[in-house]
Amino acid sequence: MSNIIHGSIKHCQICGQPGLETVLTFGHQPIVQNYLTAEQLHEPEMTYPLNFCRCPNCGLLQLDYIIDPKLVFPINYPYRTGLTNMLIRNFRALADELEKNYHLQQNDLIIDIGSNDGSLLQTFKAKGLRVLGIEPTNAAQDANTNGIPTIQNYFSPEVASQVVAQYGRAKFVTMTNAFAHIPEATAIMRGLKTLLTDDGLFISESQYLLDMMQGLELDTIYHEHLRFYSLKPLQVLFTAAGFSLMHAEQIAAAGGSIRVYARPGKHPASDNVGKLIAAEEAAGLYNSTKLRQFAQQMISAKNELLALLIKCKQSGARIAAIGSPARSNTLLGFTHIDEKLIDYACEKAGSPKIGLFTPGAHLPVVDEKKLSEDQPEYALILSWHIGEELMTIMKKIGYRGKFIMPLPKPRIIDQHSVAPSTTKLPSP
Repeated sequence: MSNIIHGSIKHCQICGQPGLETVLTFGHQPIVQNYLTAEQLHEPEMTYPLNFCRCPNCGLLQLDYIIDPKLVFPINYPYRTGLTNMLIRNFRALADELEKNYHLQQNDLIIDIGSNDGSLLQTFKAKGLRVLGIEPTNAAQDANTNGIPTIQNYFSPEVASQVVAQYGRAKFVTMTNAFAHIPEATAIMRGLKTLLTDDGLFISESQYLLDMMQGLELDTIYHEHLRFYSLKPLQVLFTAAGFSLMHAEQIAAAGGSIRVYARPGKHPASDNVGKLIAAEEAAGLYNSTKLRQFAQQMISAKNELLALLIKCKQSGARIAAIGSPARSNTLLGFTHIDEKLIDYACEKAGSPKIGLFTPGAHLPVVDEKKLSEDQPEYALILSWHIGEELMTIMKKIGYRGKFIMPLPKPRIIDQHSVAPSTTKLPSP
């Protein structure tokens, strides 16, 4: 852990070439999961450069400043995967797909890196596999309590060797929303090669740059996300590490992600890999002019959202926020939205964020039941990537005001426009 490079970087995180091009700067922003106590509001708050950059050589979009992982993913990291229904559904779908297409065998070992509370591994344990999580935060303790063996440590090639010595090599290794989060991508690949059997399979899920551009998902840019993957740079990374990118598919999780399958050795790629790369090229993911246009669209969306909120506030309306996901703190910080515009942010009961204040904007985080009690005129959907589901849930628990969807184009949604849904209310 002490050898991990952090601070300003001058070379591409995949191909190592110098000369990163800045696409858009977000200024200095706090770490998105550094929620504050009331006492901490009176203390200085650390912020760090947040610049969205492109490698002109391999085409990787990335940050040019890496914060020490111990600060970004501290021991008391507040997020728990099990609180997000969308992710639980996604994990079940992944387990079912592997069972259908990759012949899961009883007692095969599957390792999940960045396993949080073990929610993904629960689905594989139910199918009879041996499971092991690797997770640096105290979410590992929750996983162990719930019967998912989890090593509390930051992943590295050294940790991979220790795991193999104790548990043997794995048939499957997964990284869902973690593959782009860990510094030194080439070191990750060395660790994966150590962990996997010769016929083993690595499956990753990450925010997909193509979805980010098409959906104007500017709020996915924050310090946890060091790299923003598309397939051409991933091919460079895998090939250099002695892996083959075998298959890739777009999935709906987290507002649009890419699920990638890779295996040690030389193996042919599915037709879908070529189709997605062609779609990436057509969308301009590797074109500097298109990326500059994307940056201008993000700036326009920021200005339009701020103008809409100010107009609502000037009319005398109250505005609350629904959800306080990590991504929302980039949106709040970039648009300079704070407690002068938004009264509070609501989280699902049981969230460890309740009772704290959002980083940067300093919005108090409260139980979502306050929304139906207070009935503010507007509710800003900060978890907008699952906005349809959330609006239906909020309507069912008694909220009668209007909703504001911030992206890709800020707009007000009347209650009568919320479509009926079969979504079940989350358990209390």
